[in-house]
Amino acid sequence: MTRIKRGYIARRRRTKIRLFASTFRGAHSRLTRTITQQKIRALVSAHRDRGRQKRDFRRLWITRINAVIRDNKVYLSYSRLINNLYKRQLLLNRKILAQIAILNKNCLYMISNEIIK
Repeated sequence: MTRIKRGYIARRRRTKIRLFASTFRGAHSRLTRTITQQKIRALVSAHRDRGRQKRDFRRLWITRINAVIRDNKVYLSYSRLINNLYKRQLLLNRKILAQIAILNKNCLYMISNEIIK
C-alpha cells in the first residue's frame, strides 16, 4: 500500500501560530503545544492590560492636575476644581487639563480663578 501524505491545512495552521510566537524564547517559539498556550496567555494579558493602561493614564493625569493646582496661590484641591468645573459646565476632560497643567500653568491658574469667582 502506498504512503499517503497528510494535507497542508494543519501545517498552514501551525505555521501561522509559529509566526505569532516567533519572538518568544526557547520552547515557547518552537513547540506547537507550548506555542498555543503562550499565545492564549499573551492575548489574555494584552486584553487585561488595555483596560489597565486606561486606568493608569487617568491616575497620571489626576496626579499632574492636582500637583499644579496645589501650587496655585488660590489653593484648590483636585476634587474642588473638578466639582467647580462641572458646576460651571466647563467640559474639559482630565487629559486636556493635564496637558494644560504641563505646558501652560498660567492658563490653568486662570481657569481655576474664573471658576472660583
